[in-house]
Amino acid sequence: MRQAFHLLIVAILLFGGAWPVTKAALSHATPMWFAVGRAGLAVLVTALLLAVLGRLHLPRRKDVPSVVALGLLQLGAFFVLAHAAVALVQAGRTAIISAVVTYWLIPLSVVFLGEKVPPHRWIAAGLGLAGVAALAGPWAVDWTDHNELVGHLMLVAAALFWSLAIVTTRKWPPASPVFELLPWCFGLATLLILPFALVLEPQGGIFGPSWPFMLYIGLIVAPIGTWCVIEVGRRLPGAVASVAFLLVPAFGVLISTLWLGEPLGWDMLLGGGLIVASVVLASRT
Repeated sequence: MRQAFHLLIVAILLFGGAWPVTKAALSHATPMWFAVGRAGLAVLVTALLLAVLGRLHLPRRKDVPSVVALGLLQLGAFFVLAHAAVALVQAGRTAIISAVVTYWLIPLSVVFLGEKVPPHRWIAAGLGLAGVAALAGPWAVDWTDHNELVGHLMLVAAALFWSLAIVTTRKWPPASPVFELLPWCFGLATLLILPFALVLEPQGGIFGPSWPFMLYIGLIVAPIGTWCVIEVGRRLPGAVASVAFLLVPAFGVLISTLWLGEPLGWDMLLGGGLIVASVVLASRT
């Protein structure tokens, strides 16, 4: 479990800061093409690295469920929904809601994996969700605004697809190390996202000032952060993983506040404190 928490720290640092970077990039890029670039660059860097290491190979039969779930659900569907939503919703709020797998992962783990969740982890999940509610500040959202409503529904759906991918990899674990499957996962994701970009954004693309952000997200955050998140989801019990992932949006809110000037108030401080407390409680054996 200790190694999983080390990987979680890396995921927090990379993914927590990814949404503010993405929000900044979208000033000179369109969401779907940015998602295509993110996934496509990750294909190239992971395939090249595995080829250099002599570990690039086709997925084995037992790898297929994980490749399909990760490629189409955690990466493809998640990228489509989250990148579309980040254009409609604050970057900090996007980081919060898209990463909140707690309200999906715990019940899915109980139903499909037969996990037994001890009382203190249910309490931890409750604290974490209270922290999310404080961070997201639903009272500050104009729910009559169509864009706001659609953006939030997209983020909730994105979290569901992420959770389904985690459950699949735990139910049918791959025979190969997950890192060796990443080129195929990102390849499937690219194929899923590309039609959305072509249809929804025929005049879109990634333009000059956004390319440094694109290279950072596609070459570093996507391959390394995704690998860390997948391994954390596979190695930790569903209740612990779902609560631990809440640290990602908490860090994302902090970065959004410092970089993009999004407001920091009592709700951010309270929410962050509740999330940290929930992770500490959930990690107890």
